[in-house]
Amino acid sequence: MSSNRRNLAIVVGAVIVLIAVVLLIPRGTSPTGPSASGPSAVPSGSASPTEQPSGGGAEPSQEQVAIKVGLGYIPSVQFAPFYLADQAGYYRDAGLDVTFRHGTDYDVVALTAQGDLDLGLADGTSVIPAVSNKIPIKYVATIYGKFPSIVFAKSSSGIAKAADLAGKKIGIPGRYGSSWIMLQALLDSAKLTPDDVKIVEYPDYGQGAAVAQGAVDAATGFANNEPVQLQLAGEEVNILRVDEITPLPGNGLIVGKDALETKRDAVTAFVAATLRAMEDIKADPEKGLEAAITAVPDLAASRDTQAAILDATIDVWSGPVQEAKGLGAIEPNDWEQSVAFMTDLGLVPNPVTVDDLIDTGLLPQTG
Repeated sequence: MSSNRRNLAIVVGAVIVLIAVVLLIPRGTSPTGPSASGPSAVPSGSASPTEQPSGGGAEPSQEQVAIKVGLGYIPSVQFAPFYLADQAGYYRDAGLDVTFRHGTDYDVVALTAQGDLDLGLADGTSVIPAVSNKIPIKYVATIYGKFPSIVFAKSSSGIAKAADLAGKKIGIPGRYGSSWIMLQALLDSAKLTPDDVKIVEYPDYGQGAAVAQGAVDAATGFANNEPVQLQLAGEEVNILRVDEITPLPGNGLIVGKDALETKRDAVTAFVAATLRAMEDIKADPEKGLEAAITAVPDLAASRDTQAAILDATIDVWSGPVQEAKGLGAIEPNDWEQSVAFMTDLGLVPNPVTVDDLIDTGLLPQTG
């Protein structure tokens, strides 16, 4: 193993220990930590999860099952399917009383595992090392079928493929999480390592601005965030994706062991209602935008920007597997390849199988 990979293993090991420690925090307490997950239309960093009660409209005629869902980050347009399913009564009609909570990715993984949350939205590359470290969660539905972490650069930079990154300055929040894993996969595909580029860390997530200002040649980011902002500012952007190199699992719904055992039917109903809302928005993005603005009125001040971010978000919902099998679909073979790749990087401290990681039984049957 290279020195870089040994260093990476040390860093990730520390993160996994942090997650394990967080699981010991008393229920109701909000742990904090750096996010390794999805994009946000507004800056992330909410240290304490904030609750957003369900607003299902008319009073339900049946007893409702309470479901707490951790969405990560702060309320934004990327969560439009959840807002629409809530506002349109899909959750209510399924017998659910849903409460949304917002925090960072590590909050979601830990709180879901310990039962403070029934479900959470988390990055698949966080799930693999967590489960390897005996944290009791399973990934039950894909939300981002395309891996959302990307490398982006101005088209004028001449960076159009992974090999073009050699010798370049690359901005990144830090050497951890999905963006770091993705970057190594891109570099490896061109027979490069992080030692062949100059890594510039932006712990405040300012790497997008650094690209815009020319402080770095390229940066890691999310397909539905930084490149969209640059394009809206009139800049042509090149995007390098990892999907064709290795099928890393994107953001999806995770469930804790207790919820799987005690609320399996309710969780299955939640998944179906959410996927129904995703289909609605895919067919008519305006529905999603309106639902997001209803949930987060401040988004109305930047309606065109939010619409562009939502369009980019819809695009990452469907990879080849979802195009073939429907939104939410999980491909076990892709997870097997991801485990092998992350194991090679030193990110999987204990052996883990695909069956340990995923449960496809909560997805709607498609015939």
